[in-house]
Amino acid sequence: MNIQNHFLLLSAYNQRMNIQIYQTVNKLSEKDITEDRGAFFKSILGTLNHILVGDLIWLTRFSTYSERYVSLQRLSSFPKPVGLDDMVFSSIESLFQVREKVDSLICSWIKDEAKDGDFNGYLEYANMKGVVSKRDFGELVSHLFNHQTHHRGQVTTLLNQMGHDVGMTDFLFEIPDNSV
Repeated sequence: MNIQNHFLLLSAYNQRMNIQIYQTVNKLSEKDITEDRGAFFKSILGTLNHILVGDLIWLTRFSTYSERYVSLQRLSSFPKPVGLDDMVFSSIESLFQVREKVDSLICSWIKDEAKDGDFNGYLEYANMKGVVSKRDFGELVSHLFNHQTHHRGQVTTLLNQMGHDVGMTDFLFEIPDNSV
């Protein structure tokens, strides 16, 4: 398995799943989207905000890893969350507009700027409390995608409990079938 190709598949999966979820969420009332449903980040909007906040935090950290990561430099025009529960967007429409841009940015970064060897190094960064860590960069990128999947699973559960199906959620559909 080539790790860069794997991350390309994960970025396509991330983009597809976000589109599916937002298409479903856009059919709901504001009350349905903002109601506290007992999730970690309370509401559907709160959970979708958290996913984007996590992405913005991690991608900003990743932007320091290589001068080649020009697309990640564009993050300077996006909100700067200071906490994992920051509500950076109060409407699903504005959240989705930025979500689409960030997903496109992730795909471009992995496809056009990252190199397979990048994922063998270490990234030194400070967490939200200022604690410095130095961790395997490839594993941190894996964490970015795993974090998204984890919280999207929460959103799909909330939607399912409300009687809404977001469609096929399996990563399998991004993996090419080489049997033909």
